[in-house]
Amino acid sequence: MERVQRAAGAVVGSAVGDALGGPFEFRLGGAFSEAYPVPGGGGEMAGGGGWDPGEATDDTQMAVLVGESLLERGELDLPDIFGRFQRWAAAEPKDIGLQTEDVLTNGSPWDLAAALHFQINSYAAGNGSLMRASTSAVRFARAGRTATMDAARRIAALTHGDRAAWEGTAVFHELIRLMLEDGGETEEALATGYDPDDPLAALPEILTHVHPDHRARYATVLAPDWHPDRATEFNGAVWPCLGSAVWALRTTTGFEEAVRAAIDLGGDTDTVAAVTGGLAGARYGLDAIPARWTAPLHVPLPGHGGRVLRLADLLDLAHRLAA
Repeated sequence: MERVQRAAGAVVGSAVGDALGGPFEFRLGGAFSEAYPVPGGGGEMAGGGGWDPGEATDDTQMAVLVGESLLERGELDLPDIFGRFQRWAAAEPKDIGLQTEDVLTNGSPWDLAAALHFQINSYAAGNGSLMRASTSAVRFARAGRTATMDAARRIAALTHGDRAAWEGTAVFHELIRLMLEDGGETEEALATGYDPDDPLAALPEILTHVHPDHRARYATVLAPDWHPDRATEFNGAVWPCLGSAVWALRTTTGFEEAVRAAIDLGGDTDTVAAVTGGLAGARYGLDAIPARWTAPLHVPLPGHGGRVLRLADLLDLAHRLAA
């Protein structure tokens, strides 16, 4: 499969998971299958919970802002990304995480806002940096492991002062990188333990590059025998969110099945499904994403000229990021 198909799958897949999961946020497990009991039966992009059919939430909106900054600036310009986030937050989007909102609106400079929030609140390990990582993961995939994991941490730190959020985002970046490397079949990718038939086989090697203070926590939720029922925190936290997404990918055999499994976990369904969709999209490629899900997909961008991105725009964004 061509690299660009996997890259497009990561970006579009994350947006699709987000839009499907948004209406089920904070509902009990199994709600998605209860509403749509027949896989492939259609009608799933029906909206609800304040979301229009096919409307992506803050997860994808922020991912687009990151991707557009990387393309327009030609480099990782952290103050620029933070400024785009601030304009978006000031425009009162339908949904924004409490922590992210505080960091973006407390008046502190870009390089201090998240750290000050963490210092005051002693908690900043939400999944808000992980949810928006599909575009940056595609952009930095060609730069190699060290560069992509470092970029993930730096972008995460704009809104999340807890290093746990940085490390989870870095693991996601590295998984996407390996999946995009010619399907994982390059000599370098294979040397990491990557198996094209089992893209998660590289996780033990990836974990050696996670900060020691957080390695054990991630090793637990990314282990082959872990199940989301064993989570000790709500999946709005970064490590059970990533663990749940990896579980959904590991225990299914296709894009649609993986996203359904993620949403059926309940809780923070838009973000768990967005992370799952990014991983599954990179694993199975753009063509694996049902057209009935991509056709109504749209991404409003509050604070940025009233633009609304649709599938063609997301594909263009993904292609340019992959290039």
